[in-house]
Amino acid sequence: MGINHFILALISFTCLLSFSTSTNAPPSLSDASSPTFSELYDMIEVMSESPSPFAFDGITLESIDNLLSILPSGVNPTLQQICGNTDHPVECIIATMPFLDEKTPIEPLSVLKAGIEAMDNQTKDALAENVVPILQTCIDVYNNILNSDQKSFEAISNHNLVQLSTELGTNVENILGCDNAFKQAKLESPMKEMDAMLGKIISNTLTIGLDMVHF
Repeated sequence: MGINHFILALISFTCLLSFSTSTNAPPSLSDASSPTFSELYDMIEVMSESPSPFAFDGITLESIDNLLSILPSGVNPTLQQICGNTDHPVECIIATMPFLDEKTPIEPLSVLKAGIEAMDNQTKDALAENVVPILQTCIDVYNNILNSDQKSFEAISNHNLVQLSTELGTNVENILGCDNAFKQAKLESPMKEMDAMLGKIISNTLTIGLDMVHF
């Protein structure tokens, strides 16, 4: 989990502790014995920037798990038990709590649904990050085609059949770049239909340029 996503999850984690389904109300974050919300945020920021142990009020924090260990109590014990049987109990609690309100019965099914919602959100976040470089690849592809088009016009003006064939052939390879980038990411390309039409145009120009044009 990236540190930025971790911080957002931890923010939700600390806020939701105030209405835990436990019968005993959790201590306030403003209690003198617990770090305040802003202090926790600052601690995470410092820990993310430095690999060395970080000390807070005499407590040496070796990792994020150590930080969670000093958070106020109040996590529903049933949720602790369910998440405790997973491979990543801390992440389980952090991920599911934002989707479990005080009226939701804490049971495996509800925690599963919360986990799926968390997975859905995390996946959308990942898509948002990954689509940007893919779209940049498409932009580069289209710019390459535009550049090749200008060179094709130059080749026609110069009656240079070799250069014309080279540029038209290059576009056949260029048009595959965008769709391939989305396929590698296992995503459906939003430009699929446009690329298909563009590919047919490129194929036609190649056929005409090679078979029908004679300088």
